[in-house]
Amino acid sequence: MKPDEIRKLDAYFKRVFQNPKLEVKARPRKDDSAEVYVGDEFLGIVFKDEDDGDYNFSMAILDIDLA
Repeated sequence: MKPDEIRKLDAYFKRVFQNPKLEVKARPRKDDSAEVYVGDEFLGIVFKDEDDGDYNFSMAILDIDLA
């Protein structure tokens, strides 16, 4: 993902979830997606659909995190 896309997504996540600690970061070896964090905690991946320009956020929730 391009740096300007990452900045826009970062601002969007902070605004929508009302959490300034959310951060969207570039992935080291992938350019089709970015990682979403709260502080040092990894939350998920946001992908760009190149066909329609939309973004999809994928977050896995582990069973042990719910206990």
